[in-house]
Amino acid sequence: MSFLNKASKLSPWLVHYDCGSCNGCDIELLSCLTPLYDVERFGVVNVGDPKQADILAVTGSVNQQNKSVLKNIYDQMSDPKVVVAIGVCACTGGIFRDCYNVVGGIDKVIPVDVYIPGCPARPEQIIDGIQLAIKKLSEKTKV
Repeated sequence: MSFLNKASKLSPWLVHYDCGSCNGCDIELLSCLTPLYDVERFGVVNVGDPKQADILAVTGSVNQQNKSVLKNIYDQMSDPKVVVAIGVCACTGGIFRDCYNVVGGIDKVIPVDVYIPGCPARPEQIIDGIQLAIKKLSEKTKV
């Protein structure tokens, strides 16, 4: 479970998983962690272990090879948790949705709380989506 900062707001930990994207959304997500956009000002910390994370940020479309990995990462996270689909590929499968091995968007495998469309999704959109995810996490925590 995430810790509380001095302002008594949630400081969620985020883990990122690339389902097989073109890396456009990945680069934009990582740019959110730079001093220019600085998503950490909202208390978000990027971690590498799903067991410590509150928010799962996913880029890329789900295919037959990675759907079990995505489900496994989701299952390792403790409740409450929030899932964010970043980019049109994660939301719907994007331009790859008609490929023989593509299942579609990540909502075909795990429940999604926040959708951030775009090809690629811009850092400003991602930050807005992460803020919405923090709000949804806060609501889930109160219940």
